[in-house]
Amino acid sequence: MQAHKKHVLLTLSLLLLGCAAVVPSTTTTTTAVTLANLTPFSDTTGIVTTYTTDGQLDESTPFFVPLGSNQRSCVTCHQPSQAMSLNAATVSALFTSTSGTDSLFTAIDGANYPTAPTGDTTSHSLILTKGLIRIPVELPAGTQFTITALSDPYNCAITIDPATGRQIISTYRRPLPTSSLAYLSNVMWDTRETTAALTAPSTFDTNLTTDLTAQLLNAVSTHEQGTTTPTTAQITAALALEQSLYTAQTTDTTAGSLLANGATGGPTNLAAVSFYPGINDAFGADPQGKPFNPAVFNLYTAWANSNTPAQASISRGENIFNTAPMQITAVRGINDNPAVGSPTNLKGSCSFCHDTPSVGNHSLPLPLDTGATRLAASETNPQILAGLAQLTAPTLPIYQITGCKDANNSPVTYTTSDPGKALFTGLCADVNRVKVPILRGLAARAPYFHNGSANDLTQLVNFYNARFQMNLNQGQKTDLINFLNAL
Repeated sequence: MQAHKKHVLLTLSLLLLGCAAVVPSTTTTTTAVTLANLTPFSDTTGIVTTYTTDGQLDESTPFFVPLGSNQRSCVTCHQPSQAMSLNAATVSALFTSTSGTDSLFTAIDGANYPTAPTGDTTSHSLILTKGLIRIPVELPAGTQFTITALSDPYNCAITIDPATGRQIISTYRRPLPTSSLAYLSNVMWDTRETTAALTAPSTFDTNLTTDLTAQLLNAVSTHEQGTTTPTTAQITAALALEQSLYTAQTTDTTAGSLLANGATGGPTNLAAVSFYPGINDAFGADPQGKPFNPAVFNLYTAWANSNTPAQASISRGENIFNTAPMQITAVRGINDNPAVGSPTNLKGSCSFCHDTPSVGNHSLPLPLDTGATRLAASETNPQILAGLAQLTAPTLPIYQITGCKDANNSPVTYTTSDPGKALFTGLCADVNRVKVPILRGLAARAPYFHNGSANDLTQLVNFYNARFQMNLNQGQKTDLINFLNAL
């Protein structure tokens, strides 16, 4: 049993590491430990905070309490100090300070393979350098394609479920933030927990609760290795906390308060954003019939003529995000998608895919393949190759997918480190496609992309600049990075 006093000390020590504490399920006290609303946490470029409509984060709620057998809880991978996600630098510091014994590093998915020894850095390299969690996904019956492992560095790329005989594919992905959930169009990178569609305003709230319930139950049974189903009261309390949270950068080290001089950054403004599924849809599907406005972000318009260079830079970066032209080609989910017109070359901007105003995800489900998980050695598209050259890809299993056909009905082979949504649906059309994530709080949760291949926002911007022929100069890149850090 762990006494309340020891829990408080643990809370303080872990907060110094950028980690909120986990209340053991066997605690003998019912005294609540709380994290004050808008508690500031330092990150690489300033301060990130989380606003809760409940007024404070009560660590006695099930979000913070282990519901399984391995002492993990939701907060293990969704830390307030890291924009309700994880950043690799803090994960590495936690590994060092605990000699790898923290529950985050449980081998079932917190290591490169499920039999990894405790405390061994080599077998935990993916979570330490990229913040990646191993996600085993079982292929559905009737899968349209054949998948094989071309490279299996951790001897667990493909296993067989003895009960069903189906293949289980190991993927390695970054934890998504459990914050600003009121703006979701899909749950999970590969959309597998979107059991009820988030596409209609009339059913959005009910369906979101259904989806988040499915996600919570799956997380408890897998990541927390639970043996019993959480109670209705536990589920309700955990989801109520999750859905009360809004996370964003509030202070920039150089520009100062992101609420100063007319700016509208920070999580309290984010919580007030109006939203409905399809709002400002870039492909004309706004249910209210409103035209797409590429000015998705206007948080820092007031800084356009600021005498403070850092503020002016952030404002310029916001304008670049909204308006800088890019050539959107060879993106599966757009250029091959009849529902959006299958444009061969779509002249757009960052805001075409990140179209939810002030939030930055896509307001309707539109998982995409921009090429970030492709293998350069087998890639032929010059724009994708140019983008991949800007990244630092982790060492992951490499899969080959055959049995699919392209738009011309010709056989096509995919080589990838993560087949994305296709692992969940079994459809060739979904290979490599993943959802467009919410952008707020980016500075606190590096690295980027679902496979962590962009170590920082410099690599991310360089990828998009090369991949979509944006032709930004160095000053424009710097402005765009400064803006992204201010989200």
